[in-house]
Amino acid sequence: MRSRLLIVLAALLSLCFSYFAANGAGFEPTFDPDTEAEITVAGSYNNFEALEAMFEEFGRYYPNVEMSYLKLDSYNNTIATALYGEEAPDIYCMQTWMIGREPYQILFDRAENLSDPDLNIDLSGIRPGLISHDPNGETPMLPIFSTAFGVLVNENLFRKEGLTIPTTFDELAAVTQKLKEAGYQSPIMGFNSNLSMFYSLEYPDFVSRIKDDPEAIQKLNALDPEAGEYLRPTLEFVKSVMDLGMIDLEKCAEEIPDDYQGMILRFFEGDVPMIVVNGDTVSGTAKRESLSESFMEHPFRYSFHLIPSSNEIGFFLNPLVLAFAVNKNSADLEMTNEFIRYIASAESLNRMAQIKRMITPSKDFSLDKVYDSLGDFDEAHTIHPQALGLLDDAIQQMRFAAYAVANGKMTIDEAIAAYGTLE
Repeated sequence: MRSRLLIVLAALLSLCFSYFAANGAGFEPTFDPDTEAEITVAGSYNNFEALEAMFEEFGRYYPNVEMSYLKLDSYNNTIATALYGEEAPDIYCMQTWMIGREPYQILFDRAENLSDPDLNIDLSGIRPGLISHDPNGETPMLPIFSTAFGVLVNENLFRKEGLTIPTTFDELAAVTQKLKEAGYQSPIMGFNSNLSMFYSLEYPDFVSRIKDDPEAIQKLNALDPEAGEYLRPTLEFVKSVMDLGMIDLEKCAEEIPDDYQGMILRFFEGDVPMIVVNGDTVSGTAKRESLSESFMEHPFRYSFHLIPSSNEIGFFLNPLVLAFAVNKNSADLEMTNEFIRYIASAESLNRMAQIKRMITPSKDFSLDKVYDSLGDFDEAHTIHPQALGLLDDAIQQMRFAAYAVANGKMTIDEAIAAYGTLE
């Protein structure tokens, strides 16, 4: 009965989206519906169902426009070459970490300025902090997905143990202690064989501490050795997590084989209170529920929550993780821009985010239920790191430092002294 009800609800939801698409919610076609064109989008996802849904809905306006998605192997290394080719994509995926990196400069050189008023692409419905601008003030990318860093919480397990999901660091310490006393060896788990787990732990705390300090950001970007001192409070937070036994690294290493499917399936066993994730991991949960025998036999409610690093009001760190750029040399540039104009609407962006189970970049903050905890965060308590100008090289140094401290490879002082040279 439950499965049938879910199928019916999913079908009704799909019909609703199709209705709004077919009835022009927020979009009015510019060209003759019989216009012919070919549009190719290049990216790195193996499956891009959210984009395929947009192809289908846009095809109701322009049935003679052929649209395709091209998955490039080793995308970061091949997209520049593809843009030089005779069959260069009309649209290609971009990420903010590419900004300022010489190998990716061609991606920005070939990108059309989407804020050009002559294109009539309405970006006003997108949260401003997610819109990137080049040195000339132009907009080379349309935000598609944004993300967050935190934990997935097994709500059924918390109810069983009589616990409330923590919102302050003191509450987190108390909850994890009670869980340990109840027999949970590692109240928080994650994949520790690379930098992903501690990235989700320390990144939001780190950015929240420097967000109002342009001098700190400048020194961090310059990899100034003195800038390492800005990491101290965050590294102390990470060390506290380890000293209080919130995470058992040996158990994580033994039971979680990778940072995506292996971690999701381990969580679905049902005996892990919290697991460290980012939005990309959360996006893979819905598809993998059916791959877990344990979850199918004993389903439970789970939800995403931020990790409190202090007892003050927290911040929702919301970086952009995927954007589209338009190849200004596209053979079908006008229709390509028409498609971009279509997906730039709040309706389309929300639709794509819900299919992918990511976080929409639109101001109309429509979220998947798993992200309900983020609904209370307004812009005053939201941080978009790319708007601060913090570069990826500085972020990587922070990641290396936190990983080294958490794993006992360096003391806090050693990690701070090594800032700019960590690898």
